[in-house]
Amino acid sequence: MYLSFTPRFLQSMFSELLWRVESQRPELFLTFDDGPIPEVSPWVLDQLDQFDAKASFFCVGQNIERFPEIFDLIKAKGHTIGNHTYNHLSGWCTDNAAYFENVRKGALVSGSNLFRPPYGRLKPSQTRFLKRHYQIVMWDVLSGDFDPNLSADACFTNVVKNTQPGSIIVFHDSLKSAKRLYEVLPRILEYYSLQGYQFKALDSHSVLSYADKEHYSFA
Repeated sequence: MYLSFTPRFLQSMFSELLWRVESQRPELFLTFDDGPIPEVSPWVLDQLDQFDAKASFFCVGQNIERFPEIFDLIKAKGHTIGNHTYNHLSGWCTDNAAYFENVRKGALVSGSNLFRPPYGRLKPSQTRFLKRHYQIVMWDVLSGDFDPNLSADACFTNVVKNTQPGSIIVFHDSLKSAKRLYEVLPRILEYYSLQGYQFKALDSHSVLSYADKEHYSFA
């Protein structure tokens, strides 16, 4: 069970997390979780190039290590990198110490202190601790491309129905989502481009420097 949008009251309850960018300008923030992988991520990059669009990729650390050339390509094209843990752990199902270490490992591999928890699942104690070290990035629009019971048309409707200026929209560059993503992403890029929207990456000023990574601590 999931919602294709994040209610305002929930955003207000957890206002220390980033749910959307406060903006009245025609701009949107596409994000892609779970990559990089060779079967999907390069295709996503090609689609973004066609519309001069920038995005943010919340990468799994193991995938970065497996496919460093794709990771480097994402960065070279000017997209923002975020951390999606080292091997896609759910905070709800993981002890805090193990989860924090997994997040830390993902941060070191990705070189980023932008963090999105897999499934959006964090215990309150994990949120309190992690927000001291990261900007935790959530979303206000969920495409549902990961859902095998959802059609591409339904994914498109999820996005168009709930998006507003400044929305952070979730897609996945994963095999599980590929069938729906291949149909819906070009439609979304074209639909909003024709309305004069720009697709922007989240602010990357908080990427850790090499020195920061070397001295990184949870103390």
